[in-house]
Amino acid sequence: MDKFEGRGFFSRHVSRRSFIKAGAAIGLGTSVGASLRPALAADDQVLSLLSWPGHAGPEVVGEFEKKYNVKVQAKEYTGGEEMLALLQSSPPGTFDVVLTDAEYVTMLAQAGKIDALDPAQYPLNDFWPQFQKFPTHWKDGKLYSLMNSFGYLGLVYNNTKISAEEAKSYKILWDKKVAKKVGMYDWYLPNMSCLSMYNGNKPPSDLNKAQFEKLSQTLLSLSPQMSGIGPWSSVFSSLTNGEAWVMPGVGAWAAILLQKNGVPITATIPDEGAVQWTESLSIVSSSRKKDLAVKFLQYRASPEGQVKTATKSSYVASMPNKAAWELLNKTDPKMADLLEHRLDTRNVMTEITEGKIQIRGLPTQQSIEEWTDVWTRFKNA
Repeated sequence: MDKFEGRGFFSRHVSRRSFIKAGAAIGLGTSVGASLRPALAADDQVLSLLSWPGHAGPEVVGEFEKKYNVKVQAKEYTGGEEMLALLQSSPPGTFDVVLTDAEYVTMLAQAGKIDALDPAQYPLNDFWPQFQKFPTHWKDGKLYSLMNSFGYLGLVYNNTKISAEEAKSYKILWDKKVAKKVGMYDWYLPNMSCLSMYNGNKPPSDLNKAQFEKLSQTLLSLSPQMSGIGPWSSVFSSLTNGEAWVMPGVGAWAAILLQKNGVPITATIPDEGAVQWTESLSIVSSSRKKDLAVKFLQYRASPEGQVKTATKSSYVASMPNKAAWELLNKTDPKMADLLEHRLDTRNVMTEITEGKIQIRGLPTQQSIEEWTDVWTRFKNA
């Protein structure tokens, strides 16, 4: 499971200030750029992708490579701060396309690290209406990033220990039956966002002083229930070996991987709601292959590219392109069922329409440091 060590949406202390300092703070220095430079700047037939694991797998990009006679070369990162450091410290032209959490797009645009896109070049009209003007992708009327895939973070639970009825609410986290059986991934944002939803806050990261204090107390009150907090490797192992029975802030992508290995884990959106994680593709401003980068974004936004991305072996995801849903229902109805992408019944878009899903965002009325300070207190309790 080491592959998922950094699949955690990703930075735990990122800010605009830390972006400027990222290269030095992470200690990557010029060695990062030096290690990548040869295959990037010189070879016009290589597209350099900075991304999370799995996005340059042959099942994802093979058709694109064949069509344009190119090679997609990926530099995989394991956290948001590392991604920022790589963009900050690498020589111009090192990367052509970057895949990030949607939360980072505004930051990258303001720092001049990504280009504005021409909306007319992409099939945005084929996207679900909710995603055609996705908030963090647009700034001052300009599009800076293309939504590539998404998913929901609510609860995952062991279905041999906890019933579907019990998992309908985050209240299960405080139940005596799961004492010392609650686990968490070690990142403040998904966990605190889900607990904020439990407290009735929509959106979950826009909190006044009283709401934030209540969220802090809600989080700290879970300390006696905890079995552990750790990286993705420990998340998967603790759910597999039964050390943890339930976790907030984790979604279907993880549950589906565990189910493939016979682990009885189910993902659910509790009655109080859940948050959406979003993967976004942008063109790096210093790229020397912007025409090829545009073609890559067009491929990834097409129905064929969307299906290949959503069903990749590293982890599955939902697709923003409705035409891709139609293609998946025709070519792989079982996967359409698994992803809840059926068009003739309730699906993953239903909860958005009903207001149960909120876009995950960075804190707005408090600093990131205030949220992470509470998270640190919780981990040390």
